[in-house]
Amino acid sequence: MTDQVEKFLSRLETLLGNHPDKNKIMEDYRLHVEELLYEESIDPEKIYDELIQRIGSPREIARQWRKETVTPGRVQLLFILLNIGIFAGGIALTLIYNYFNWGWVETLWTRLTTIPFIIMAGYIMFWGLLGYEIGKEFGAGGRKLLRRTFLISIVPNLLFMYLVLFKIVPHEWFDPLLSFPFIIVCIVFTGFLYPVCLAGFRWGRRASV
Repeated sequence: MTDQVEKFLSRLETLLGNHPDKNKIMEDYRLHVEELLYEESIDPEKIYDELIQRIGSPREIARQWRKETVTPGRVQLLFILLNIGIFAGGIALTLIYNYFNWGWVETLWTRLTTIPFIIMAGYIMFWGLLGYEIGKEFGAGGRKLLRRTFLISIVPNLLFMYLVLFKIVPHEWFDPLLSFPFIIVCIVFTGFLYPVCLAGFRWGRRASV
């Protein structure tokens, strides 16, 4: 095969990444390219461009195979579980801090309560990543999936704020972090989560083109 054919196939192999059927896909496309070159006479200098026109660019092919592997249900479940995991970790840390006198937990708690806005910024980035990944994998058609995933994932956030506002969860557990101004800031930040998701979605959609 010519250098341009090897360039095309090498690019496709790289973009397929860790796809479970990568070897079979590469074998099929290699055979397809060989048959195409055998049946038709193509200018050696234009083979790469001709392959893109006939069977698609390596990026388009790889994206199509990723879509068949990464289903909307899997993406939705992944982010829902990640958000639940974040909350479960926070709950576990809070309970351990309040019920056990473990030195390393107290040290960790002290450090975390001194950087609440950094933690919130990281959490907002998580929601931006949610939108980006859905936009990148599913394009414009993923907007409904984004909205559904967001609504399900936001439930723990709203439930926690309800418990805090009505003092079902003791405020003393979160000293010195939890104060009225900080609660207001959290509510405002929660209102920005969907716009952040949407911005990430649009960015991911552009990256997929």
